[in-house]
Amino acid sequence: MAFKLREGVFTAETDYGITLLDEERDQYWTLNPSAALTLRTLLDGGTEADAAQRLTEEYAVDIGTAHRDVRELVGELRSAGLGQDDSGRGTHGRWPHGLGRRAGRRRR
Repeated sequence: MAFKLREGVFTAETDYGITLLDEERDQYWTLNPSAALTLRTLLDGGTEADAAQRLTEEYAVDIGTAHRDVRELVGELRSAGLGQDDSGRGTHGRWPHGLGRRAGRRRR
């Protein structure tokens, strides 16, 4: 199953990774570069195994650690109400133009 962000959660690429904006709850999270790579892989329709493999190719991390990191990130996104599984290819929004940053909860 593909992973997707729920309706109302938008992404913005940053110099450091990705920021997620939960428009409904007026909160945002920042993801570091490895978490951003993982999320991009999942949102592009990759599996958790694909994301773990990409982490081992990009960073000095073994496959077991990469799998744990991917599962942890996915679990945190689900727990925060930001992500879900989808039977189709993952779709997500891009940070709407005109919205500024608002103070909120930060992750990773």
